[in-house]
Amino acid sequence: MWEPQQPSVRMVTRLLLLTSVLLSTCKVAESQALFTSVTLTLEPSNAVSQGTNVTVRCQALVSSSGFLNREYTIYKDNTMVYTKNITTTEDLIYSLRMARVANTGKYKCKVKIQGKERSSNSEKLTVTGLQTPVLSVDKRVFSEGEEVTIWCKAPEESGTIVFYFYKDSKDLYEEMVNANHVKTKLQFSKAGNYRLHCDYRVILLPDSIQSNASNNVVVTVKELFITPVISVRPHGSMIIEGDNLDISCSVSGDLQNSSGLKVHLSKGPNLLSTGQSKANHSMTAWAKHSGEFECSLEIGDVFKQAKENVTITELFSQPVLTMYPTEVFERENITFTCKSSNYSSDRISASDVKYTIYKDNHTLTQGSSNGIYFVPVVVWNPSGIYSCKADAREIYKYSAKLPVQAKVLVSKPEITVIGRVIVGQPFQVRCHSDRGSLPIEYTLFKKYSEVNLITVQQPHHQAIFPITIQHYSDMQDYQCKAQNNPKVYALVSNKLNTTVIVPLSNPGLTVLPDLLEVVEGIEMYLICGVEGSPPVTFKWYRRGNVQPLFTTTSSKSSASHQIKEVGNEHSGTYYCEAINNANVVQSQPVTIDVGVEAAVSVWSERPVDPGSDGESSAASNNEPDVEYTEVVHRQPVDPARVPLRKGTETVYSEVQNSPTGAPGDHYDSQGSVEYADLNGDQPEVNQALLQVNHQDHHDLPVPVE
Repeated sequence: MWEPQQPSVRMVTRLLLLTSVLLSTCKVAESQALFTSVTLTLEPSNAVSQGTNVTVRCQALVSSSGFLNREYTIYKDNTMVYTKNITTTEDLIYSLRMARVANTGKYKCKVKIQGKERSSNSEKLTVTGLQTPVLSVDKRVFSEGEEVTIWCKAPEESGTIVFYFYKDSKDLYEEMVNANHVKTKLQFSKAGNYRLHCDYRVILLPDSIQSNASNNVVVTVKELFITPVISVRPHGSMIIEGDNLDISCSVSGDLQNSSGLKVHLSKGPNLLSTGQSKANHSMTAWAKHSGEFECSLEIGDVFKQAKENVTITELFSQPVLTMYPTEVFERENITFTCKSSNYSSDRISASDVKYTIYKDNHTLTQGSSNGIYFVPVVVWNPSGIYSCKADAREIYKYSAKLPVQAKVLVSKPEITVIGRVIVGQPFQVRCHSDRGSLPIEYTLFKKYSEVNLITVQQPHHQAIFPITIQHYSDMQDYQCKAQNNPKVYALVSNKLNTTVIVPLSNPGLTVLPDLLEVVEGIEMYLICGVEGSPPVTFKWYRRGNVQPLFTTTSSKSSASHQIKEVGNEHSGTYYCEAINNANVVQSQPVTIDVGVEAAVSVWSERPVDPGSDGESSAASNNEPDVEYTEVVHRQPVDPARVPLRKGTETVYSEVQNSPTGAPGDHYDSQGSVEYADLNGDQPEVNQALLQVNHQDHHDLPVPVE
């Protein structure tokens, strides 16, 4: 037996070497490949009618030294539709046989060689014309609610298609598929003859193209001879609340082909009962049950309905809760009355209706036949939600809720001032009560005479009155009162009490000592006084100077500026200025002329010459010679004392002459005697200030608290 020989090692080595050389040669050839162009064409043209065979041709021109592996890809609207690898230089052919509208779009070709890619330009293909669809049904005659199968076909079309079905040209059904036909099952709920047709739309995003209408198919729907029947017992208009009410819903007619039949008994949105062929419902009649009851029959899409109107007479009417008085305040008597105005005399009497009154869902009185409840005055706050219930023969009815909010009596008002009060200028006062239900009527009066009235209706409103007073004492004449219940006396506030600012007036500048006595070296006071409310700021000025000489604030109506040692430089015109919270006033100017200090003058009476007549000599011998000397002294001004006049002293000197005529030759045992007449004590400066400042003024007012 012949056995194949294994290749020698030398042979294998030679084969590997040859393969390596060939691969190297191939890589060299591939590396020399060069794209020239990639072109896509549509044949026979870019616009064709439906059913035309279209060729999509992709041609790639590449320069190379050998065979290349070419990967072709065809795109439609940027979605890949075809791909193929080719090792020859042939063009790629992509065929669209029997082109349809769904083939409409933009086509592009991409070629990939050894990792390099090149794409062609896009070419748009437009295919016109759609196939007319065909409509068919599985039966043309059928009964109400019976299913019928309907087809709509366009066998030559492709793509995404929406099919539409119409009944007598009105929309019936629609469905979107990726197929060229649709089959569906429909039911007709009403008997009659109907014309059916269909059409479709091919979706070409973002647009769509609609086909022509299909053929018409006429179908006949036969009536289903069954009807719903509703019955009510008792029957008629004499159903009264409390009676038993029986209602039934059934079907009349041929039930042989009634599979899937259902009946429903309802009233408005409330489903009372349901069944296969009959539905019953029993209840106690209430007036609120009056209205239409419906009996409905349902088979597939077939729906039939019968109605019955039921009227139920009230056993008694809904009670009404009333309150007297309609507006109440805390600690007031209130009467609540609960009554039903109507009742059925065939069933009950008025006394059969019992009433219960509630406050905040708690029972106040139960089972009362008169329905009256008194809230005693001891109940501080009767506020709450009240209601009542009337019941008879197990029928009960509630009244509407009655919210009660007891008003709060107004508290004693407080009268206050807004801002500052200045005599002669308008200001505002506010009258306010901390408690009290609105509206509140505030009245301002002066000395018990009404001045103004304001009614506050809203919580954020205030009673604010404008006032102007002409004298500070007028302030305490004002009061206000508040009232929100005409059955209760109004409450009166205290008298208006606040600080009143009196404007400054009658300013005056006084100089001490008197102007005629102002000489060099003395102390001088410039006293500024006014009328008005303190505190007062006083400023002293010398004409020609902008800045004040001195400024001080005092709680009194006057103040002084001291010049300790007056000199000639203090001569000039002075005035003062006074300021308080109301105004600024200025005194009349005062001119001061500082004089020179007076010198001492001496008057002497000489003795008679010895050679004179005898009478004179005799007189001279009997009386001593007398010298009169008047000495003017400078008097210092003490702040506690006032120099109201010039200080003088008269000195009397008695001189006894010696017998020889020399004054000092004879010495009297008493010696020389001097008699000094001294001035008494001076009045105090403060007393003088009052005399000066108030000799023509009344007492200054003080703040009124």
